[in-house]
Amino acid sequence: MKKLVFILFLFVQFISAQELALVKQDGKFGYLSTNGQFAIQPKYKVAKNFSEGLAAAEENGKWGFINAKGEWIIPATLDDAKYFSSGICVVSKNKKWVYINTKGETLNAPESDKIYDFEDGVAFIKRVEKIGLINNKMEVILEPKYEVIKSFENGFARVKNNNLWGIIDNTGKVVVEIKYEEIGNFYKNTTWAKLGEKFGLVNKGDFIVVEGADKIWDFKVQDVTYARKNDKIGFINLEGKWIIEAKFDKAKAFVKNLAPVFSGGKWGYINSKGDYVITPKYDDAEIFSKDGLAPVKDSKWGFINETGILIIPTQYEISAIGFSFFSKNDKGFINGLARVKSNKDWGFLKPDGQLLGNQWFENAEPFQD
Repeated sequence: MKKLVFILFLFVQFISAQELALVKQDGKFGYLSTNGQFAIQPKYKVAKNFSEGLAAAEENGKWGFINAKGEWIIPATLDDAKYFSSGICVVSKNKKWVYINTKGETLNAPESDKIYDFEDGVAFIKRVEKIGLINNKMEVILEPKYEVIKSFENGFARVKNNNLWGIIDNTGKVVVEIKYEEIGNFYKNTTWAKLGEKFGLVNKGDFIVVEGADKIWDFKVQDVTYARKNDKIGFINLEGKWIIEAKFDKAKAFVKNLAPVFSGGKWGYINSKGDYVITPKYDDAEIFSKDGLAPVKDSKWGFINETGILIIPTQYEISAIGFSFFSKNDKGFINGLARVKSNKDWGFLKPDGQLLGNQWFENAEPFQD
């Protein structure tokens, strides 16, 4: 009996954790599973993506939350609803924005001139034009003191006071002193910054000038990023050393030791030595995914592998700007599926180019859990 209960528990956990995609078919919204079958048939006039196992949906003009089986967990009595993060969601209740937990209970939040979404376990509070932080226990962990706090990325956020920038963690602790004219993301205890007229890297409080650089981009996946020198783009490492000469017109991040670069009016890919692996011949190109495929454009978009072989023909659109809420890279394969557009319809491709579930939709959002 105990074994049966344990198996049922695991099954419930799987159901609640599975990734689902919000899709629109015949004017109604439903949710597609990664096997191409509907987990929840299209029946909602309006609905939103899943976040932390719950999705906001509308019924009779009111909003509530459903689980991955389509069961109402929070009844549709709300005026509006956003997305859960850290077990908390911002909703409109009786024409007032408030926080609720996953039971639908209203939480007593510290005083704030505006209510903000949670991210990385914290949310902003605003008082007299200054920004601070609260945690998901509704405790103030950073009294409002900054003019600006940017969105948190992997537990760190850029902050601004007196036109100078620094970085804090999600406990409010300063990890990069607030003294720079510009600053980048925080990656492996390092960030790029501008001090006076010089661009460089900050590590353990030390500012290291990057010779000749007049712009540096954020570190992403590998310990390399791109920078500009004399109007050309090259690559630097975490020590601020140029490892690839600044000779390209444009560039994007290294992933799987390959980076898209633009030269002579076309995009190609270089390796970590700066040598071309795929010669410039595309109108546009994106970074490689973990699946080993990258989107490339030749009038339309297709996908190549790491040797440059075109695996999926250039016959799709891939940009979803306009209805996509989530900021993660959606221009390629994510966990084995790529969202693409053909004519006016959206669908998901497998790495072999086959259409998931052999069906297209009026709209399709990324898979979320």
